[in-house]
Amino acid sequence: MTDKETRWSPEDRLRDFLSSYRDEAGVCPYRVQLAQMAVARQRVLTVRFEDVISFDDSLAQSIVEEPDRLLPMAGKAALAQLRVEAPDYAEEVESIRVRFRGLPQTLPLRELGSEQVNKLVRVDGILVRAAPVKPFLIVGAFKCRRCGTLTLVQQTGTFMIEPTRCGNRECGRPGPFDFSQPDSAFINYQEVRVQEKPEDLPPGQTPRWLDVTLTEDLVDLARPGDHASITGTLRAVQETLARGRLRTFDLVLEANHVEVAGKEPEIVEIAPEEEAEIRKQSQDPWIHDRMIRSIAPSLFGLDQVKEAVLYLLFGGVPVSTPEGIQIRGDINVLLIGDPGTGKSQLLQYIQRVAPRGLYTHGRGTTAAGLTAAVIRDSRSGGITLEAGAMVLSDRGICSIDEIDKMRPEDRVSIHEAMEQQTVSIAKGGIVARLNARAAVLAAANPALGRYDPYRNVSENINLPVTILSRFDLIFVLRDQPDKDLDARMAEHVLTLHAKGEAPEVPPVDPLLLRKYIGYARRIRPAMSNEAKQRIHDFYLRMRTAPEPSTESPVAITVRQLESVVRLAEARTRVALRDTVTAEDAEAAILLMTRSLSQVGVDLATGKPDIDVLMTGKPKSVQDKLGAIISTVVRLERETGKAKEEDVYEALSKDHRIERSEAAGLIRKLVNEGTLYSPQPGCIAKV
Repeated sequence: MTDKETRWSPEDRLRDFLSSYRDEAGVCPYRVQLAQMAVARQRVLTVRFEDVISFDDSLAQSIVEEPDRLLPMAGKAALAQLRVEAPDYAEEVESIRVRFRGLPQTLPLRELGSEQVNKLVRVDGILVRAAPVKPFLIVGAFKCRRCGTLTLVQQTGTFMIEPTRCGNRECGRPGPFDFSQPDSAFINYQEVRVQEKPEDLPPGQTPRWLDVTLTEDLVDLARPGDHASITGTLRAVQETLARGRLRTFDLVLEANHVEVAGKEPEIVEIAPEEEAEIRKQSQDPWIHDRMIRSIAPSLFGLDQVKEAVLYLLFGGVPVSTPEGIQIRGDINVLLIGDPGTGKSQLLQYIQRVAPRGLYTHGRGTTAAGLTAAVIRDSRSGGITLEAGAMVLSDRGICSIDEIDKMRPEDRVSIHEAMEQQTVSIAKGGIVARLNARAAVLAAANPALGRYDPYRNVSENINLPVTILSRFDLIFVLRDQPDKDLDARMAEHVLTLHAKGEAPEVPPVDPLLLRKYIGYARRIRPAMSNEAKQRIHDFYLRMRTAPEPSTESPVAITVRQLESVVRLAEARTRVALRDTVTAEDAEAAILLMTRSLSQVGVDLATGKPDIDVLMTGKPKSVQDKLGAIISTVVRLERETGKAKEEDVYEALSKDHRIERSEAAGLIRKLVNEGTLYSPQPGCIAKV
């Protein structure tokens, strides 16, 4: 042992660090922080671990290796220094908690093991579960039933410890004792679960998780869906069974510091040189075209779809009205396509390039897995809330492949998340509302294998109109033979396989694109008067029929108007502008028009009709169904019953509906429960 180690105990060295360490500006930051604590009436001192390393690396190593010994010493050193900085406040507080943040090494959850037990470690992950906050006993007060003497016992471990004997020397008996709650000391306590981030998950592996205990000021700092960096002491908690204790232990992290990464995608570490490169890229007049060509360059074509997905990545600006109504800024896109058109590859690419993204498949997804689950903790028996994919992708993008393969009872769970962007839970005594502010990129296959152009979109896909209407853009990807296009496609695929890379180098590197998106989402563009007028004129033009009549179909609704605004704002963000121009508005209108031309058209009349998406039936079909119902009701009133032949004859004569078409529509009304057959050859209204 050296003379220096003999003179300086770790506690003295810690106090020397708090009193004499100076930053680059020559200021003693921790003396300043201790003085501010007295003003703010705080009891927690946060220390940058990098400062400890630069001051004394052996002291830093001791804190990591022996946190149980050094952390209490750090609290005593902080209290001693507080007596110098603020003597009056130091007399009021009994202890100071020192929290260390920014350990240089972050350990992956799957690398934690017996070597790190009882050492200070730092882990990163995403919170998937949070239990309610509970009072946690630290000092128990016990009153002797015989003499009434109060004995205080410091609590450690899992179970409450009672005194072995009465503290009164004259009594000295081993009990019995009554627990005195008012005289005991409690702190706040919470258990959470942190899981590996999806982007850190090795191929073919299931995500690892770790239970974390939070106390005092750390409770409720992080909630399900948050990305957090947690520093704490790793503990081994013995597993127990009814017959006894097992030789295996569970790893639990006793948190010392919690740092919640910003939920905003723009909280991405961007170096100054990267910011300069982003600014330089944005000045290119062809930046939109370059960005579109940078989206999934290995997929040939799909320019319109890639443009829509690009705007989905950048997103619009959410609006909060004075009365508290939230209007989403995220853009939802649905791709309906024949097999082999590249839908799944596009979804997986977007999940990787987005600052925050999750990918899930409809076939193995449940309502609880998409939104949130209420589960019972096997250890404590309490009810906890576990976040699902939509909540975990809050402020990001949730990619759902083959959304049509989900069970109907599971699929309805995303109705609220897609429009209100919240997930409401009322189950097991828990009533909660979680944020799910995520853009949804979904893909679906046609119900008949290939898309039938002679059927409406609601008949082509196994999705209810309540979900279809919540998508801003819907694109149909059809695999049609085209000699020139097929030749270029074959050349593209063969080159991809021969070289192992895309034939065309993406103009913007994927890593830079990810940071570009995060940087651009900081901008909140305002609408210029010219852009506002263009969108205004488009809406009125689409709402006004060529021949004004109450019977005219509705081309678009306010939902499509808001979608155009979001698309225009997203296009503005791509160029890092703070004002939406007329050019942005025209591009958004063109993209919306292309989407509506594929799915928002009445195939019988060829006219735009948004009811195809909103109700599943175009205006022309609704009129014919109404004519059938009114005819059946009239015949019932006139003759007592409506014979099928009389109905067909009346429909052909009065409404020009052919027998074959009328039979199909009547069958549809019977299946829906509007009409029924009281006896063979007759029809009646329910």
